Amino acid sequence: MDQSIQINEYEEMLKQAMLQSDISALDTLLADDLIFTNHLGHIMTKEDDIEAHKSNILKISEITLSEQKIRTYGAIAIVTVKAHIVGAFAGKKSENNFRFTRVWRNNPDKIWQVAVGHSCIVT
Repeated sequence: MDQSIQINEYEEMLKQAMLQSDISALDTLLADDLIFTNHLGHIMTKEDDIEAHKSNILKISEITLSEQKIRTYGAIAIVTVKAHIVGAFAGKKSENNFRFTRVWRNNPDKIWQVAVGHSCIVT
């Protein structure tokens, strides 16, 4: 299977896991050593991300993706995508456009996982 198609499928799984706060799926899709820089410049770990979903601090109701680009380099894939996200953080409603860059790596079990991510707010 073409790696770009495979990564696109993983991106969709990640989107659905975020929308459903699916802790099990997030646990599979996020690398244990994840480094994620959020739109405020804060570094988050896999545990931070999962806890935000588990505790309902982060609740996402809608994600609309556009402008996705995927580049693959063997066991590494880089994705950039624009996302319109509607939801709430700590009970405060939020709606913004973001640009995400994610580095996926194919682990020894042949499962792609997000190892590095970065987001920023765009207009």
